[in-house]
Amino acid sequence: MESQRSFLLIGLALVSFLLWQQWQMDYGQPPVQQAPLSQNTDVSPDRATTSGDVPSADIQHVPASAETSNRLIKVVTDSLDVLIDTRGGDIVSVKLADYPVTQGSSESFQLLTQDPAHLYIAQSGLIGPNGPDSSSKGRPVYTVTAEEYQLEGDSLVVPLSYQTDSGLQITKNFIFKKGQHDIEVRYQVNNQTNADIQIQQYAQLKQTLAGPEGSMFMPTYRGAAYSTAEHRYKKHQFDDIEDEKLNEVTQGGWVAMLQHYFVSAWVPPQDAQNTLYSRILSAQYASIGFKGNLVNIAAGDQAEISSIFYAGPKDQDDLELLARGLDLTVDYGILWWLSKPLFWLLQFIHGLVGNWGLAIIFITIIVKGAMYPLTKAQYESMAKLRALQPKMQALKERYGEDRQKMSQAMMEMYKKEKVNPMGGCFPLILQMPIFLALYWVFLESVELRHADFFLWITDLSVKDPYFVLPILTGASMYLLQKLQPMTIQDPMQQKIMQWMPVMMSVFFLWFPAGLVLYWLISNVITLVQAKMIYASMEKRGIKSH
Repeated sequence: MESQRSFLLIGLALVSFLLWQQWQMDYGQPPVQQAPLSQNTDVSPDRATTSGDVPSADIQHVPASAETSNRLIKVVTDSLDVLIDTRGGDIVSVKLADYPVTQGSSESFQLLTQDPAHLYIAQSGLIGPNGPDSSSKGRPVYTVTAEEYQLEGDSLVVPLSYQTDSGLQITKNFIFKKGQHDIEVRYQVNNQTNADIQIQQYAQLKQTLAGPEGSMFMPTYRGAAYSTAEHRYKKHQFDDIEDEKLNEVTQGGWVAMLQHYFVSAWVPPQDAQNTLYSRILSAQYASIGFKGNLVNIAAGDQAEISSIFYAGPKDQDDLELLARGLDLTVDYGILWWLSKPLFWLLQFIHGLVGNWGLAIIFITIIVKGAMYPLTKAQYESMAKLRALQPKMQALKERYGEDRQKMSQAMMEMYKKEKVNPMGGCFPLILQMPIFLALYWVFLESVELRHADFFLWITDLSVKDPYFVLPILTGASMYLLQKLQPMTIQDPMQQKIMQWMPVMMSVFFLWFPAGLVLYWLISNVITLVQAKMIYASMEKRGIKSH
């Protein structure tokens, strides 16, 4: 491997990786056919059940109507602004009070919405032989004592009541807690009928298929995910649901809908068996949910059933407490085992310095310092290989086109000179996972959303508005390139290598400022380390240039 290209391999590998991943997102799976609705397609709000007794289309498609507005209950806490539809007791809107839409905005970020164009709601209810949500009459309409609730203490209970003609009494409680994004949904069922009944809890997330996707430079995931006893975390893309509908019985588990920085999830009782399922509805919506076991309630007896609904940021600490593997929705990919400790270190440094930009700088210094032995081995190996260039040229002239003899002669020369031809490559390969792990930490961590650095860098999660960091990064790459003399003889390859810093800088223009900051500091540290390594080699009488 030519020495002057080694420092660019990480960059080329990253860009190739992002291009490959985006290609997979765009073309790796066949798209879901958006078939037009036929006249026989039932999308009315009164349609109650499908296979499995789970409501499929229970949403009023005219959210601005007076009827729908009168059905909505507003709940406001310090963390959430929620709308609950009394018909079915579904959560049809969630705004995150502590996460503005844009930096400095007074408008809260809306995660769930009943807007038909971007429908994203959390449905739940009681099905089974005697469940009110399985009734052919449609979803139950609950009664409430107030139209608006405000959290004033540490917790707030919002009760919705329903009673059947036969005497089945149901109270669906939504329990909110101060400073939290999870909501407990607790059913209190009182069987005042003359016979035993059977009910079954269900909950699902429903979202339109169409929506914003990650770009080539921000390859973030939007889609479903779930967890079972066998799989702590597994993605379930919208494109897959049509052909591979989820239908799995598991102990515990959870289902979720993911997007960049935020997640919604239903967490059923973890000590019980649950059935996880997914479907495509009317070629427009995707749903993923769970069904609990049938619960028998004798006449005159009572029962309590509950689950947890989470709607908020991908906060690993909070998610980890709710369910096993839920923190993995902060998706670091196959390198999650390396990204998680790096994120912990980043958090620790931020706790000391109080600035995420400074934390990125310090973690870069720490990582590059820890990898210095690898960097030293890489540069020393490349210097030794460079010193052998005259001898290699002589071998080429001696053996001409006889590649077999040329290869044998080169291996003998490496052995005699005690040089490993892979010595420059191997340390770089070892560093690659660390770089990619940090890349995903900076891309996925909601803590960096709207995080201020200094001066013009007011948000590390978006591109540098004045492109200062990309330009400086390109300049640092140019200096690294100049630090090692060009040994490539082919004129075309020489031009490509000379323009490589410019090409990479163009990519960096659209990268989040936090990522570019990391790359810039990494390049600067590499420059300093390279100078130190070369100076040490010169003192030992080893030619480095």
